[in-house]
Amino acid sequence: MREGSADVKAVFKRLMTMAGAAATFAGVSTAALAAESGIKEWQLGFQASVTDVMDDITWFNGFTLVIITVITLFVLALLIVCMTRFSAKKNPVPSRTSHNTMIEVVWTVAPILILVVIAIPSFRLLYKQLDIPEYEMTVKATGYQWYWGYEYTDENMGELSFDSIMVKDDERQAVADARGVTLNEVPRLLSVDYDLVIPVDTTVRVQVTSEDVIHSFAMPSFGVKVDAIPGRLNETWFHAREEGVYYGQCSELCGKDHAFMPIAIRVVSKDQFQTWSTAAQDDLDTANQQLLASIADTKKLAAAGKLEEISVAAK
Repeated sequence: MREGSADVKAVFKRLMTMAGAAATFAGVSTAALAAESGIKEWQLGFQASVTDVMDDITWFNGFTLVIITVITLFVLALLIVCMTRFSAKKNPVPSRTSHNTMIEVVWTVAPILILVVIAIPSFRLLYKQLDIPEYEMTVKATGYQWYWGYEYTDENMGELSFDSIMVKDDERQAVADARGVTLNEVPRLLSVDYDLVIPVDTTVRVQVTSEDVIHSFAMPSFGVKVDAIPGRLNETWFHAREEGVYYGQCSELCGKDHAFMPIAIRVVSKDQFQTWSTAAQDDLDTANQQLLASIADTKKLAAAGKLEEISVAAK
C-alpha cells in the first residue's frame, strides 16, 4: 500500500513539474510577446514605462489624480449639504448674508496652495523633458504625409536612412511569416515595414522635423511627444532601459491618413545594434533579417533557461 502511495506521489510530482514547466514557458512567451508589442488590447492606462521620464509622468498622473479626486468629493459633499440643509422647504425665508470674509480668504488661498503643490513637480518634470543630457547618438525623424523617415546622423553610421511605412491589413500575415513571429506580434495599424532600431541603455537625441504639414512624433512608453514642423528642427531625447518593440503614432491631425502613420522603435542589446548597424549600411533588409533571427535565438535561450530552473527546482 505504501509503495502504491509512493508511486502516486512520484507521478503527481512529475505532473506538477510538467505543468509548472508549461506554465513557465507560457509565461515567458507571454512576457516576450508583451515586450515585443509594448501594448495591450483594450488598454485604458498608460503603456508600460521604459524611461525615467515616463516613470515621472506616470507618478505625476497618479499624484494629480489623487488631488482631483479629493477636490471632486469635497465639492460633491458641499453640494449635497447645500441641497439638503438649505433647500426652500427647510429655509422658507432665505438668508440675507452678503459675504463672509473668512470663507472668501479660504477659497482664494486654498486653490493657490493646491496649484503651487501641483506646479512644483510639474515644472521639475517639464525641465527634465526639455533639458537634453549628454547623448550617445542622434537620430533624425522626418514626418511626411503619411509616414516617417529616419536618418542616423552619427559619422559611424555612414549614410543610413530609410522610410518607415505602416504594414497594411492584407500584408500582416506575410510580414509575420517573413519575420518568423505570430500575427499578434504584428499589431494592426501599428506595425511598420522598417523599425527604428536603437540600442538599450543609450541616451538618444531625436531631431524632429517635417517635409509638408505639421506632424507630431509621440512614443508613450518613452514619455516623448514633440511636434514636427516644416522648416524647424525640434529636439527631444530618451533613454530606454528595456529591450522590445514600442509603438507610437503621429499625434497631430495631418490629413486624411493621419490615423495610419505609426511609429515603431525596436530596442535591442548593444551587441545586436552594433552588428545590425554595420550590416545595415550595406544591406538593410539582410541586416533586419539577421537581427530578428538573433532576437529569436535570445528568446529561445531565455525560455530554455527558465525551463531548466523549473526542472532543477522540482528535483
